[in-house]
Amino acid sequence: MLRRKAYEKLLDWKQSEHKKALCMIGARQTGKTTLVRQFGKEQYDCFAELNFLTDEKAAQIFSGTLSAEQIMINLTAYVQKKMEPGKTLILLDEIQECPEARTAIKFLVEDGRFDYIETGSQLGVRYKEVRSYPVGFEEIYYLYPMDFEEFLWANDVQPETVHYLRTCFEKKEAVSDSVHTTMLQLFYTYMVVGGMPQVVQTYVNTHDIGKTVENQLDILALYRLDIAKYASDSDKIKIRAILDAIPAQLNDKNRRFILNSIDKNGRQNRYANSFDWLAEAGVALPCYNVTEPQPPLQLNEKHNLFKLYMADTGLLCAACMENVQFDILTGNLEINMGSILENCMAQEIKSKGFQLHYFDSKKYGELDFVVQRGMKADLLEIKSGSDYKKHHALDKTAAVENWNFDRKIVFCRGNIEQNGEILYLPWYMILCYQQPERINMHFKVDISGLGV
Repeated sequence: MLRRKAYEKLLDWKQSEHKKALCMIGARQTGKTTLVRQFGKEQYDCFAELNFLTDEKAAQIFSGTLSAEQIMINLTAYVQKKMEPGKTLILLDEIQECPEARTAIKFLVEDGRFDYIETGSQLGVRYKEVRSYPVGFEEIYYLYPMDFEEFLWANDVQPETVHYLRTCFEKKEAVSDSVHTTMLQLFYTYMVVGGMPQVVQTYVNTHDIGKTVENQLDILALYRLDIAKYASDSDKIKIRAILDAIPAQLNDKNRRFILNSIDKNGRQNRYANSFDWLAEAGVALPCYNVTEPQPPLQLNEKHNLFKLYMADTGLLCAACMENVQFDILTGNLEINMGSILENCMAQEIKSKGFQLHYFDSKKYGELDFVVQRGMKADLLEIKSGSDYKKHHALDKTAAVENWNFDRKIVFCRGNIEQNGEILYLPWYMILCYQQPERINMHFKVDISGLGV
């Protein structure tokens, strides 16, 4: 069974004092159902599963009156297995197929007998179908494809190696040549295989790239079927066109998504819902340009200027249909591979809980990513070539007098090196790039002075 960081999240959720239902959202095939099944069987005495996609009768549990007592009668009759209060987890799988079940979560949580996890791959897309959201009774958690560190675990890289890499990162010391070479090869492999659990498992079992690509093409075909099933009739063609255009758009020099490349008469407002659909389905990752690279970045977003990445780098490689896998595995990233490398880094940054932004201006040039960490911003450049110490846009932006930045990082082929304010990191060191520690925000106003 593949190890996932999300398992620790589930353990924390189980131990929480005032537990809500956990709603796990993610693109199809990211491993939501498998993970919850494993968790339920290992951490609970009783585990029951309802799948609203494969069993239409399951939805009948939530038809009629949505009182906790009536739902419990229906639920226990349907499951027909022992469910002990306080020791039972119920998985409501593919809950987007039963909007009434999403509405009923409020009553089930209030009842308190059992724990509930909802999983779904189109929840953002089908939000209008839910009659009443269980606000205050549901905790949202996003599950992304496996990140690079999880990929290392799957390939039996030992914890001591990961600890050594983190130590080098913290001390800004170069990684040994042998480890550096091996880690680069593992990173190339991750770019090709990606993080879809089924694909990763196929690679781990067979080390056959041909079979992994077959799996990836099957997933892409499933995404296209989802577009046909869930998208509105007016948006189906536009969404499909956008999805198919992502590889070519990223391969363009500035990576920015140019709408008139797929529709010469297209207008942004006519396609907005289609872009949103792909993002809400977890299939694509939008990265917005900012007017200036200073926090809060979301207030500086320019929604008409954006890049659109695939949510999984392996799927992007498969979608390119140009046999790019061989070049990547041999480390040849300088010839038209910068887009795939950049997509891989976007996927990693997003999975760590950061929002994706970039900065591009005629005066300063383009920066690949601007990442907000707390109330500070990091400037990140992703270099695929050997001339990674040339970064004019980074230098110009960092020199602006009224702009303050926390770190200026260049991810590259080279080893760890601090050169003035610029920190050079090998690509694989993205596994060490993390959210800052949470600051204690407890605050209480002393109102004793209001006494009369």
